[in-house]
Amino acid sequence: MVPLAERIRPHTLEELAGQEHLVGEDSILRKSIENGRINSMILWGPPGTGKTTIANIIANTLSVPFFSLSAVNAGVKDVREVIQKAKTAKNCILFIDEIHRFNKSQQDALLHAVEKGIITLIGATTENPSFEENSALLSRCQVYVLKALDKKALISLLEKAISKDLILSKKNIELKEIEALITLSGGDARKLLNLVDIVCDTPENSITITDKMVMEIAQKKIALYDKTGEQHYDIISAFIKSLRGSDPNATVYWLGRMIAGGEDVKFIARRMVILASEDIGNANPNALLLANAAFDAVNKIGHPEARIILSQCAMYLAYSPKSNASYTAIDSALALIEKTGDLSVPLHIRNAPTRLMKELGYHQGYEYAHGFEGNFSPQEYLPEEIAGTRFYDPETIPEKMN
Repeated sequence: MVPLAERIRPHTLEELAGQEHLVGEDSILRKSIENGRINSMILWGPPGTGKTTIANIIANTLSVPFFSLSAVNAGVKDVREVIQKAKTAKNCILFIDEIHRFNKSQQDALLHAVEKGIITLIGATTENPSFEENSALLSRCQVYVLKALDKKALISLLEKAISKDLILSKKNIELKEIEALITLSGGDARKLLNLVDIVCDTPENSITITDKMVMEIAQKKIALYDKTGEQHYDIISAFIKSLRGSDPNATVYWLGRMIAGGEDVKFIARRMVILASEDIGNANPNALLLANAAFDAVNKIGHPEARIILSQCAMYLAYSPKSNASYTAIDSALALIEKTGDLSVPLHIRNAPTRLMKELGYHQGYEYAHGFEGNFSPQEYLPEEIAGTRFYDPETIPEKMN
């Protein structure tokens, strides 16, 4: 049977759930589509946010030839075949799902066709294009960022599924409780609709959906529907939490699950670089150095030997002392900046390269730290409005790792 997510896939921008910043009234992408003039683009966002759907809607709206490839199993030969077909057509769109999995030679094969306008490229990715895409190719594409669906959009999808789907609309379905559906979906439309499909897969015509019912059924059957990478974020979450919790055994298990499942080894390494700063930070600065070295090594070595490097780094990070003080410090600072706006730099710590600036009081009263005992002056460096604010609260930093 065709999955529910496919049965009610939107065919117009009006039917699309969420992404109002991209396809809402007066949005940039919507205007481009309505004017019939779109440039090559990269759609970057979490799973189930509408990347493939938007590509299909663009092709349908513009009524142009549409070719689709998956970077998981397509190679340079497949790309060149599509480009050859596009030369005999006009205004062709080539959609490449998971374009971050294309290597440099595969991306280079696209570059000339994109430059010459032989194809309009629409790439879909869950990974930051700045890290994964060829800079030359990326410079010729507009990057659009898709967001995880909020609760309002997910509820709208639920109601549409129950009332519009040819199969579910024939049943008497009551949404008594929806929090479990919303929470388990994690902002992923496909995951939400798969859950509804599972819950409603019963010969009974009257179904009352409750949180307890959803949790019980999902725990038993959700794996059967996990064929499109939907555990990707669940397992990386388990991996990161195991590292943060200093559990090497759970860490290596979830690492093994990702490797066995064919996860991109660079994705795993990149997440460890982030964790080394976010969760270990200055409790052990060497963690960031090792994680970065591991990323470089994985990038050079590739699968399957990369598993050894990943395991070594993961074990080091799991055993390392932890501190998130730097991470919370920058977030606290950004939150206050958003609240207070652009506060003026105090005069005494401003630069004074001109006579006028000196006359205005720039740099006056500044105390040169190295001229004081311990190379420290107790002067205030923050704007007057937030003087004395403490963002960084370091914990006890061990002299060496245990």
